[in-house]
Amino acid sequence: MSLFQSIAAIRVLFILGMLNGVLMLLVYFTCRCTPGARLVTRITGGLMKYPFYRRIYGYHCYLWPALWLSVAVHAVFAVGTIGFPF
Repeated sequence: MSLFQSIAAIRVLFILGMLNGVLMLLVYFTCRCTPGARLVTRITGGLMKYPFYRRIYGYHCYLWPALWLSVAVHAVFAVGTIGFPF
């Protein structure tokens, strides 16, 4: 398809890749059930007194669907642009 061979597709891939990285960090640092949660709690435990962290922590349940949607669209564009590697 010509959509996936355009410069816009490459830009979408790049933007979604950066968004995936940011969302993964936000999910990790607001989650209490991931591997390494004790370390994260030790790091972020003092942050709960700050409103900006509590606000981000309150959106944790919304970050997961945003991350999965972003990963899925990123995968579709990657396969459409580069092709299936196997």
